[in-house]
Amino acid sequence: MSIDPFSSAAGMLRALSEREISSVELTRFHIDRIERLDGPINAVVVRDFDRALDSAREADAGRTGHCDPPLLGLPMTVKDAFFVEGLPATGGGIPERAGIVASWDAPFVTAIKRGGGIIVGKTNMPPYAADHQSANPLYGRTSNPWDLNRTPGGSSGGAAAALAAGMTPLEIGGDQAGSIRVPSAYCGLFGHKTSETAGPRSGHFPSGRLPNAAFAMATQGPLARSAADLKLLFDAMVGPLPGEDVAWRLDLPAARAGNLSDFRIAIMPRFDWLPLDDEIAASLEEWADKLARAGAAVQVVDPFNGEFPEYSETYLRILFSQASGEVPPDVAAGIARGLRSTGDRLLTAAADGWVARVGDYLSWFDRRETFRAELRGFFNDWDVLLAPCTVTNAFTHSEWNDDDGFRYLEINGGTVNTINLFPYPGLCSLSGHPGTAFPAGQTRGGLADRIAGHRTLSRGPDDVALHRDWLSEEFVSLSPPPEFMDER
Repeated sequence: MSIDPFSSAAGMLRALSEREISSVELTRFHIDRIERLDGPINAVVVRDFDRALDSAREADAGRTGHCDPPLLGLPMTVKDAFFVEGLPATGGGIPERAGIVASWDAPFVTAIKRGGGIIVGKTNMPPYAADHQSANPLYGRTSNPWDLNRTPGGSSGGAAAALAAGMTPLEIGGDQAGSIRVPSAYCGLFGHKTSETAGPRSGHFPSGRLPNAAFAMATQGPLARSAADLKLLFDAMVGPLPGEDVAWRLDLPAARAGNLSDFRIAIMPRFDWLPLDDEIAASLEEWADKLARAGAAVQVVDPFNGEFPEYSETYLRILFSQASGEVPPDVAAGIARGLRSTGDRLLTAAADGWVARVGDYLSWFDRRETFRAELRGFFNDWDVLLAPCTVTNAFTHSEWNDDDGFRYLEINGGTVNTINLFPYPGLCSLSGHPGTAFPAGQTRGGLADRIAGHRTLSRGPDDVALHRDWLSEEFVSLSPPPEFMDER
């Protein structure tokens, strides 16, 4: 067999199309790998192997070689947050949902199945998709394949860990606060947060069968081990919600440039008020130099003209006002008092969200639209904004502090509150722009995320071709996690 666990999804599909391998063989290959290696990682927590093999047999029998569906016969996993007919729908291992089984497929799951993809299982995440780690009472903790003492991130941490360990060739996740991009960064992968309206916004817990128009910034998108595979899954899954497809279709414009030397790349400056791991900052400078040497126009530019703190506060207010929806008012008020007592600017913004009134929410959306308009103007002059995904590389497993209820991380020898993990992911969450995480080397400790997978922010809708042109294997070369190299 010419493929191995770290072959590209596109390569696996070619092998299937050329009948070098059957879908049954490829599915069994991944099932065997999950059964042998997933124990210490704990990524694939819901397994649907029997139905997957039945689907693989159907794919082999239905292959014609002419106009076959784009994912025909390819096994893959999906994040536990997605509703998959016949599988548990625990919302991230929430004990009260332990007995709930989905009776329908999420729109993106439907798109995968329609494209011929085979779902072999679901991957771990935190309860309610609401943590930077992936651990819960039902399924336990997921570890990073590069270092089992560290987190793969959250909320799509199981998805990223399974990909990094070669247990699946593709994954889908949800992203409102970096839940695709940060785990991708921590595990050395590509992850794409779509434009806010580029795909369905339902079928991902917490949500229902229909989208909630008042619930903003939440998107869904692909994770992969290469930019080309990212585009492969993106093309197969995006589009309008059922019912909206009569009125519109997704028609993405071509990239404005075809060569790297023609791109105008803005580099996000470093901010005194926001901690940033020195390795990430140094690698951002290295990438700016590398891109400039390749002929691109590169310049450090602040797209917010000094307003990034207010931008981040607006993002946190909206984000946490949505999180407070089902919390009793007295409990929310207590949380807000605790946050405000710190005197921290970001925590105070989160506190505003916890006790927001309808009028507050509407005024924050007015401010959001002002920022969105300013960024549209920014991308008239720049094609890409290169910035960190978040402020730190994959951190060691940690618990909430019993004294104050917060979680802390060490950055550059100092201790910082995890609220600082939000502003960089919020860059394109508040604006609704697409953003792509990509790997760019390893940390001194051997992690895959030397620059925390710098995220790109492109000017238009999800023009993944733009990212693919220059975030390619010509610039990015990353081996699988060392402990899994012998398991090829």
